[in-house]
Amino acid sequence: MAQNLTVKNQEIQVHTKVESPRMKMFKTMMGRLFQNKLAVAGGLFTFLLIFMAFFAQYLAPYEPSAQNYEEIMSPPSAAHWFGTDELGRDILSRVIYGAQVSLKAGLISVGIALAVGIPIGLISGYYRGFWDEFVIMRITDAMLSFPPLVLALSLAAVLGAGLENAMIAIGIVLTPNFIRLIRAEVLAHREREYVEAGRATGLRDWRILLHHILPNTMAPIMVQATLAIAGAIISEASLSYLGLGTQPPTPSWGAMLAAGQGYLELAPWMALFPGVFIFLTVMSINLFGDGIRDMLDPKLK
Repeated sequence: MAQNLTVKNQEIQVHTKVESPRMKMFKTMMGRLFQNKLAVAGGLFTFLLIFMAFFAQYLAPYEPSAQNYEEIMSPPSAAHWFGTDELGRDILSRVIYGAQVSLKAGLISVGIALAVGIPIGLISGYYRGFWDEFVIMRITDAMLSFPPLVLALSLAAVLGAGLENAMIAIGIVLTPNFIRLIRAEVLAHREREYVEAGRATGLRDWRILLHHILPNTMAPIMVQATLAIAGAIISEASLSYLGLGTQPPTPSWGAMLAAGQGYLELAPWMALFPGVFIFLTVMSINLFGDGIRDMLDPKLK
């Protein structure tokens, strides 16, 4: 009896030590990610930026719009780490609050592009036909023929100045890239065995698209979305720089860069710090996106 209990306990211990295939795959992917030091550094800075944006009201030493005419264009000091601008506003506080605008613009713009691009790409790639070849793809090609910033400027000028309209314009500009990506993935999956098996069992097309094809295309969509956030942040900063994005007194890195341009000789820190944060944010997100791409690449072992 005691021997049987011992054998059963050993079997239980062996059983608990066996990892599931999903856990092994997860550990393998995380191992790939952590092997890429640049991707880890980019991810850490990205999460630091998210933390800074969420807790801006606690981290900012001053109100971002508070003016102090006794400290106009003061250089960086213990009281104002990044100095002050032409109205005596603390640049560090405005940079911290500007992170909220940049992340909001990046996430919402990409969200708009995904909300439009995923259903159109799925339907276009699965059904093909006249609407796919001669309508959807031709409109997509026409939009892709324009430089993204020029198209965003045109749409923002039509919609009007403001952060909300800028996000809509950027989302529209990003949409064709997702349509083409998702369509290509659907074309690669629509003739595979699991899709044919779904059709043979009588599954409806929408169930095949949503429950079978879409989950198998999420990896490239995630990578493209991560990289698109960086592009959306640059676009928002560019539109704000030109006066078509975030409007004063709301702090925006692009608007701060535009304001500091006229004071480069007197107060270079006004343009330096917003420009540095734009550069670091975009570079970090791109590095992190590259790391996610390598992590999800099944060809890497």
